[in-house]
Amino acid sequence: MLDRVLAFGTALRDAGIPVSISETNDALSAVDLVPPREPEVLRATLAATMLKKETHRPAFDVLFDLYFGVRTTDASEPAPDGEERLRQELAEALAAGDGAGLGDIATRAVGSLGRLDTSRDWYSNYEVTRALDLTGLRARLLARIDADKGAPLRRQLRRDEVERRLAAFRGALLAETRRRVAEHRGPEAVAAYAVQPLPEDLSFLSATTDLDELQRAVRPLARKLATRVAMKRRRARRGQLDIRKTVRHSLSSGGTPLDIHMKHRPPHRPEVFVLCDVSSSVARFSRFGLMLTHSLASQFSKVRSFAFIDTVDEITRFFDREDFAVGLEAMSREAVVIEHEDRSDYGRSIEVFLRDFGRDVGAKATVLILGDARNNYRSSKVAALRELHEKAHHLYWLNPEAEGDWDSGDSIATTYAEHVDKMVEVRNIGQLQDFIAKER
Repeated sequence: MLDRVLAFGTALRDAGIPVSISETNDALSAVDLVPPREPEVLRATLAATMLKKETHRPAFDVLFDLYFGVRTTDASEPAPDGEERLRQELAEALAAGDGAGLGDIATRAVGSLGRLDTSRDWYSNYEVTRALDLTGLRARLLARIDADKGAPLRRQLRRDEVERRLAAFRGALLAETRRRVAEHRGPEAVAAYAVQPLPEDLSFLSATTDLDELQRAVRPLARKLATRVAMKRRRARRGQLDIRKTVRHSLSSGGTPLDIHMKHRPPHRPEVFVLCDVSSSVARFSRFGLMLTHSLASQFSKVRSFAFIDTVDEITRFFDREDFAVGLEAMSREAVVIEHEDRSDYGRSIEVFLRDFGRDVGAKATVLILGDARNNYRSSKVAALRELHEKAHHLYWLNPEAEGDWDSGDSIATTYAEHVDKMVEVRNIGQLQDFIAKER
């Protein structure tokens, strides 16, 4: 167990999950208290001692199954039932919601249908799903539900339940396939390809992460940013040492400065303006940007958000509500961000923002521009960006493209970078964390 826990810790670190030596020692101490032959208790114990973020749990579970998976069948002996029998049992288990039955079917299906003919120690999840015809089975089950003349809500709930059970069965097939390969080739060989990138490492431009998962990752960042600003305001409230006043009052104590006096200055409330490109070329990044804006609105006293493609519209009103998805839908339906064509025009959009809202940007404001700076070969109108920079306290540009791609094609990133405090490569949540940590 000692060697296996140490190897498991190494695998977690290789996957990008930070596990310190002290946390590994805590895990080893806790393992001594875990009853033998109870893998789920062991899973919970190791997660409690080695994980810091809930967003790392999916990767942790995949690696745990590889390193501590319990053997349930002899992988060298195929199940006695053929494809047709397995398909029939699967249909009955899906209809009945038999979770234990689905797990048993997954184990037997991989054992009898998953082994590749060209390799004695390699199993294919694709071969199993193809042999069981999961796509056709899903269609038949849903058609049977649709044929029911019951209430529409009841039919929809039944459809959702079938989809959930199928997803669980697919997950069981994948886990069993990985487990069998790991038994033959070792968990290290499977871990190299089985673990998906962590949420903070997923590229905003290519990630297919759902809204709930992205919200769980973004909200702590908004809280951290708000905390940093609050700390800065508390320091500002104290002000600098007032040497003259301190020395003058020290005369009453023989020149000993017993009472320290500060130059107090009233702290200002931070004002945040967020401009987000919502064109199709950065659609996934736009979703992240708007979600960040929504989270900031709940942490700061004043956040105003704007969306643009070739013109600007204020969208603050859409994200005053609690449900981000509802606000996103309302924005896509009502916001006016296109005046001529659905292609980004950063120069014109910044110019329109300065004309219509520039009077509200003052010395207390921090402006964030979110976009790839691909201007479709239109006029950059850097004079407008320069003026906006002069009006604001800070102006940062968060660019979702790799810095090596800046200025390629229609990108004019470095042209704009010359007129902001900093243009930062922010392709994932990890880079956003670094930006928040450095820009206090």
